[in-house]
Amino acid sequence: MNTGLRITAFAAALAATFGTAYGVGDSLGPVADDPTPAAHDEHGTPAGTPAGGGGHGSPGETRETPEGGGHAGHESAPAGGLQMSEGGYTLDLATPRVTAGTRAELRFTVRDDEGRALTAYRPEHDRELHLIVASRDLNTYRHLHPARAADGTWSTPVNLPRAGGYRVFADFTPDREGAGNLTLGADLAVAGTYAPRELPAPGGTAEVDGYRVRLTGALRPDRAGELRLEVSRDGRPVTDLQPYLGAYGHLVALRSGDLAYLHVHPNGAPGDGTTESGPAVSFTATAPSAGTYRLFLDFRHGDEVHTAAFTVRAGGTPTPGPSSSEATGEDTHPDAGHGH
Repeated sequence: MNTGLRITAFAAALAATFGTAYGVGDSLGPVADDPTPAAHDEHGTPAGTPAGGGGHGSPGETRETPEGGGHAGHESAPAGGLQMSEGGYTLDLATPRVTAGTRAELRFTVRDDEGRALTAYRPEHDRELHLIVASRDLNTYRHLHPARAADGTWSTPVNLPRAGGYRVFADFTPDREGAGNLTLGADLAVAGTYAPRELPAPGGTAEVDGYRVRLTGALRPDRAGELRLEVSRDGRPVTDLQPYLGAYGHLVALRSGDLAYLHVHPNGAPGDGTTESGPAVSFTATAPSAGTYRLFLDFRHGDEVHTAAFTVRAGGTPTPGPSSSEATGEDTHPDAGHGH
């Protein structure tokens, strides 16, 4: 099926699902009043993925990697994920709709301009491809790592708790000369009774799984700024964060309204001789525009991955106080426990 037919078919399926199952609102509603904290699916290492990998980021990200690895002084701009086709590749989502609260198999393929499935990827942070699924109201967030079949088809189990419109982001780098990192996006409809939620107010702290994460710094449009996140538990700084996918933390920012995607990584890396294992993880990032963003920080401690979520406004510093809520829970892969 060519790209035009795929878009037409998907639009029809999306309209049918939304029209019969629930009404869809355009307003972004306050995130996380999901009672369960985030758990993360870890699917065994995809085919062709070595034990270690480099760092990845959004299209347009400028990275200066010091000797020994790490991500020093990199800026992120502009955001990606707004297009299903870019750079000669298309995200072909074979599962355009699922049902809320029901475990389903999410399947997709990355195709080139000739319609051929991409099977050669350059591993980034121990994975060939990183998959993000987020609801349009930013109440639900998943960072998944699907498995790739030999024919290039990717698949992963997913269980999304609430009905509404969602966005699927595939973050990857083709293993071809001159290819850069891409983030392609596609819409996913989740059927069920839809209840809109407001975006939480900006806040400088988030509670998740018994941890408290404090955010300082500012996300600025068109100018690099530092975001510093400090992790504590029971009032004590956590100084033994564990490396996770080659870093002490991973940060994804989604812009409220269109869900423009920004994926940045920390300044420094485990084992580089200067980066400490907590309590702070710092990032250098540039917002693609002014506006409100939802930040999702993944960190590993106690052999488990946790996700802390914040709402920030580009151009201003976070307001001290509790962040609205936590990222939502997810079933784990039966063979691999938590993680991405």
